[in-house]
Amino acid sequence: MIKFPGWGQRNNDGPPDLDEVMRDLSRKINALFGKGGGTQPNNEPNRAGAGQMNLPVLPIIAFVVLIWFATGFYIVDQGSLGVVQRFGAYVETTEPGPRWHFPYPIETVDVVNMEQVRRLEVGYRSDGDGGKIKQPKEALMLTEDENIIDLQFAVQYKLKNAKDYLFNNRSTDDSVMSAAESAIREVVGKSKLDDLLQKGLADTSERMQAILDSYKTGVKITSVSLQGAQPPEQVQEAFEDVNRANQDNQRQINEGQAYANDVIPKARGAASRLLAEAAGYKLKMENEAKGNTSRFDQILAQYNKAPEVTRERLYLDAQEQILSSVSKVMVDQKAGNSMLYLPLDKLINATGNAISQPVPSANPPVVAAPDAATTERSRDAFRSRDRESR
Repeated sequence: MIKFPGWGQRNNDGPPDLDEVMRDLSRKINALFGKGGGTQPNNEPNRAGAGQMNLPVLPIIAFVVLIWFATGFYIVDQGSLGVVQRFGAYVETTEPGPRWHFPYPIETVDVVNMEQVRRLEVGYRSDGDGGKIKQPKEALMLTEDENIIDLQFAVQYKLKNAKDYLFNNRSTDDSVMSAAESAIREVVGKSKLDDLLQKGLADTSERMQAILDSYKTGVKITSVSLQGAQPPEQVQEAFEDVNRANQDNQRQINEGQAYANDVIPKARGAASRLLAEAAGYKLKMENEAKGNTSRFDQILAQYNKAPEVTRERLYLDAQEQILSSVSKVMVDQKAGNSMLYLPLDKLINATGNAISQPVPSANPPVVAAPDAATTERSRDAFRSRDRESR
């Protein structure tokens, strides 16, 4: 420790001389840097060494102070914020650009990157070769139906408040992991195992964000991605059998649905066709009934005017309708013992062939007169017989 002569002592003449104090300080500094000086054996100052080389103390002190002030300049990069602390207490948050603060140890600055996306893995850890190392303590969770599921997911987050990030967290990753596990376990505890294996995990980012905001961690969750959902390894084979059975069941349901989609439209088409045919048949029968009714009314009016003529006309029409579908007619005469046979089909065919065939010569063939006469006589006899029967 350097002691200055006259300091801490008071002479009878008054306070110590400031020039003498500065000269003693200069000699001490020269002695420390090996420039001579010092004291003589009788503890008196070496006056000869004082004239060799004296360092300017005030400019050195001013230069040191200037350098100390210069250490207060800092630059905040784009996408980052600077948090200024004075003796460890928060002072302000500075925006990107060149800034200055009181140098250490009065003030310190922590520059926080707000745009960096941080990633946290839960239930596994990635190794350097692209593989995964499982963490059963984090991955195994209990479902609503009291089954165990192995979930692996990753959480990505950014910072939204630099002050909260620095002063409300000891370990941000631990806080985010605790919030992620709490939110995921809550959702898994309210879901069944089959739903989780088939439909996956619902979005839990809002739930995680609410937990982190309640603790003012200054963290913003950007995404939660499910990396894997499977039963534990000890019962993996049994779950695979169940999955295959569920797939077979679903396949059969799909086949049944496809068959129903094929048969039901056809049945509906056939039903529509039958309904249309029934409606057409109904309309036809109604029209026929209306026509028959109208015809009967007309015949009744004519019958009231001339009963005999109408009756005869109805009889002839009926006989014509009956005989038009008969190819052979047998005529019995009451006056004689002979029976007439009329081959109407042969007569019609012969007449049709005679008309359709071309004339081979100038003299056309003559139809035998007895056949025509026989036909005429048969008709007259048939009519006379009917009249006699009436």
